Amino acid sequence: MKNIILIGFMGVGKGSVAREVIKHSDYIAVDTDDLIESMENKSVKKIFEEDGEGYFRKLELDVALWLESSVKNTLISTGGGFYKQKNLKKIGTIVLLDSPFEKIIKRIKNHPNAMRKLKKRPLLADLKKAEELYRERRPEYLSLADIVIDVTKKSAIECSNELLKKVKKHA
Repeated sequence: MKNIILIGFMGVGKGSVAREVIKHSDYIAVDTDDLIESMENKSVKKIFEEDGEGYFRKLELDVALWLESSVKNTLISTGGGFYKQKNLKKIGTIVLLDSPFEKIIKRIKNHPNAMRKLKKRPLLADLKKAEELYRERRPEYLSLADIVIDVTKKSAIECSNELLKKVKKHA
């Protein structure tokens, strides 16, 4: 078993799918944003506000290097921009969770904790800019992915099952 790295736009459901994968497999899970928040003892939003995006991206690099050297047999959920780390392919199998921008926003807004979910994602504060960012990132996500899972009309359980089957075939 090697690492699985979940990439995709913020709010696509990486955390939800990760929770289902660990219920139905021998993987453990880590989240890159959670690791960064623990390292800095503050939220991603606060890091962006107080230290800027450049500093946050440097923290992502630190996490990526640690993951490559120290983490095995783990499902790694990443923040939306983590895919830019140069060593991603060395860390594990890259799985893109994909969905149209409008569906991602609808999914977040329909979530019981919608306000909290929107609040913790500073790059979603301006939906027009967020959509531009999505359009910029999506081709890059697709070019990096070893496996693509369209999450649009699927539950987290369905996505988890599909992911585990595809990872097994890819191995």
